Amino acid sequence: MEKINKEDIISIKNINKKFNDKIVFKDFQIDFYKNQINCIIGKSGCGKSTLLNIISGIIPNDKKNFQTIENYGVSYIFQEDRLIDWLTVEENISLVVKRIYDKKKIKKLCDKYLDLVGIKEYKNYYPQMLSGGLRQRVNIARSFIYPSKIIIMDEPFKSIDVINKEIIMNNFKKILEKEKRTVLFVTHDIDEAILLSDKIYVLGNSPVEIKSVIENKNITKDKLYKII
Repeated sequence: MEKINKEDIISIKNINKKFNDKIVFKDFQIDFYKNQINCIIGKSGCGKSTLLNIISGIIPNDKKNFQTIENYGVSYIFQEDRLIDWLTVEENISLVVKRIYDKKKIKKLCDKYLDLVGIKEYKNYYPQMLSGGLRQRVNIARSFIYPSKIIIMDEPFKSIDVINKEIIMNNFKKILEKEKRTVLFVTHDIDEAILLSDKIYVLGNSPVEIKSVIENKNITKDKLYKII
């Protein structure tokens, strides 16, 4: 069995959340592996996105004795691209690092990440000129240009067609081999989970529990379906 050092994990404890009379999380704890792609999967409505929102500080935890991951520095890739329509693709990406790097470095990094997601030729386009899939690729490039230690992804490939999705996911993994960031990745798509992740966390029940943590080496779709 693999020996786990405390330095290799991000441990989040005391997660509690209630909406009206429904208890979603009760004294929930989860350990994520640093510099790996941690995939959270489960049936629709099981609390996957809520978990990301709590641990990132977007929505409050119900108990005060709780530490978010904000101090690590976080980039987000949401289902919606959240681009600014009156800025070009390059300007949208540059905006998040405007106070961090000089103009020369920003331009170089923009070209790098736009090239990695395959849309460098669209850098002078405006978001309304792009398809949903292209806009989401801009969103992915924007998350990488920011020097964060953690990237949070909430179903980021939902609007991308199957062929381009696989290309982007493979490019995503190549970037992470060089840059070593921790990824928290929510999806309902089993193919995405198997192709992209290092660890798979299967959530279920009410209040939410971790049904299984799977090392993504020999897992098959059939086995994962049975666990979910």
